[in-house]
Amino acid sequence: MFNTSRRGLLAAFAASAASVPLSGLAAAPARAAGTAPAVEPLAAPTGLASARSSVTLPPLNAAYFSQLTLNAPLTATVVAGAPTRTEVTSGGRRVALLTHGARTVVLSGPERTFTENKKPFVDDFKRTLPDTSLPVADRSYWGTSPGGGSWSTLGPADTDYSVVPGTGVISLTTDFASRHATLRDGEITDFDVRSVARFDKVPTGQACSYALSFGYQDTSNNYRARLSFLTTGAVELRVEKEVADKVDPLPGTTALTLATGVPAGTDWTIRVRREGSRVQVKAWRSASAEPAAWTVETSDATFGKGRVGLRALANDGCTNLPVKLLVSRYQLDESTWAAPPSVTHGDWVRVLPEPFDGTWTPALEQTVRGWAGSTAPDVLAYAAMFLADGPAVVSGAGPAKDKQVLGEAGYGYLDPQGYRYEGADFHEYMNTGWTFPDGTYTGPSSKQVGNLDCSGYTRMVYGYHMGVPMAAGEDTSHTRLPRKSRHIVDYAPGARIDRTDGTNPPAAAQLQPGDLLLFNADSGDDNPTVTVDHVGIYLGKDAAGKRRFLSSRKTNNGPTMADIGGASLLDGTGTYATKLHTVHRI
Repeated sequence: MFNTSRRGLLAAFAASAASVPLSGLAAAPARAAGTAPAVEPLAAPTGLASARSSVTLPPLNAAYFSQLTLNAPLTATVVAGAPTRTEVTSGGRRVALLTHGARTVVLSGPERTFTENKKPFVDDFKRTLPDTSLPVADRSYWGTSPGGGSWSTLGPADTDYSVVPGTGVISLTTDFASRHATLRDGEITDFDVRSVARFDKVPTGQACSYALSFGYQDTSNNYRARLSFLTTGAVELRVEKEVADKVDPLPGTTALTLATGVPAGTDWTIRVRREGSRVQVKAWRSASAEPAAWTVETSDATFGKGRVGLRALANDGCTNLPVKLLVSRYQLDESTWAAPPSVTHGDWVRVLPEPFDGTWTPALEQTVRGWAGSTAPDVLAYAAMFLADGPAVVSGAGPAKDKQVLGEAGYGYLDPQGYRYEGADFHEYMNTGWTFPDGTYTGPSSKQVGNLDCSGYTRMVYGYHMGVPMAAGEDTSHTRLPRKSRHIVDYAPGARIDRTDGTNPPAAAQLQPGDLLLFNADSGDDNPTVTVDHVGIYLGKDAAGKRRFLSSRKTNNGPTMADIGGASLLDGTGTYATKLHTVHRI
């Protein structure tokens, strides 16, 4: 809800700890950079169905009255280091930090906390894998779920796994050997997940089973809700845990016969909901209505977090192998991480209409005074609005009138192997064409509506919302933000903060929120001259003191500050920590 009344804002701040869940903002017209009204804090929902992402403000405190308490005049002092910066202080405390040659300004303001949690996804296996054009060592056998992360497939042979459009296939070619397909995200705690699958044969000799696995640590330690398909055509449900290869039913549960005389090719749905130690399970023929009640309700706290996925098994003695498990859908409706990424600080990132030339003027002082303590959306607030559950906001004026300009974004549409195409720029997210300053017109793409690739996300935040000029393509003038990260690294307007020495990632001693991070992540570009292939926006230090950033990513399917498909961190040994190439300040 937008509210331009100072009295309304103060009342809201004073009421309680103020939170702005991204799903709680009502749609309103987008505004020109620097003129957006303050956002009225709303109470954050709790529980599994809570907002996936949020920006939280503290209770009423003196920081909201910075404009009233600033001494006059402000003191501007050039500080040592490169690039040159000017620090603006009042009463001995920092108010703002300006970089010579750059437009971004970091101001001290009310403390905020940025958080993100796992977003829902559906994998309906609309791809073909493995890609036999690749070398065997490079082949992916189930690929990447759309937004849930990549699949790990373990079993007797890689070739037991494949995907044809609409179906993930697990071939049981040998008996008494489990096959496990799990999503590479071991931080999941509470969740609501379901799978739909069928066997192509009624087994003979001995039963076959398929299970929805959860709390998965490894092949010897996990929970599962398992359907046994007997040689008689009966289907039984068991809810089990395996600890160090020993399998036991969960407390108070026994095998339950759900149906008899079930023919081959009958789809069955398994649904599991977990909150804390409580586990609820139901299973039913997919062609029938979902039962209203849970079939099994129990509790167990052996595994506090872990992966979710699938397991398939042919019992020792099954005589009509191969039997195929055909999975048509894997759906996670709600989920939380054990420790969601969280960044808290009082830095606000604003953008000047022109680069700061080092001269502190009365007009610039008035601008800084106007920004002091303001809770109007800044660079980081706009960037957060494209995270999971960011609400749709439609522009009320300008070239994007009646187009969505804020709200949860994807990365791109899928190629035949289920990987996401690059190419979703800011105007394609909005489903509109765009005429750039040099007169070049670029049309919309119906396939990319609602999507932003990594540079498209950066341009949406800094270009469309913050008013930094953009180019249609490369543009070497250093006055406009180029289209691709490979060109942003050399030609973006502003000041270079640090760059790799060719061996080590840059130390980035002057790194500050809002800085662009350019990576040589080797994300599949075959051009040997390309040294940068990914760009993100630095957010700040997380609860563990690690430097965390925002970027739009293929595996996560859209903007994220989290760790799906690689940790969003500049510290440690992960891909982005070791592949940081350049830090640039717009």
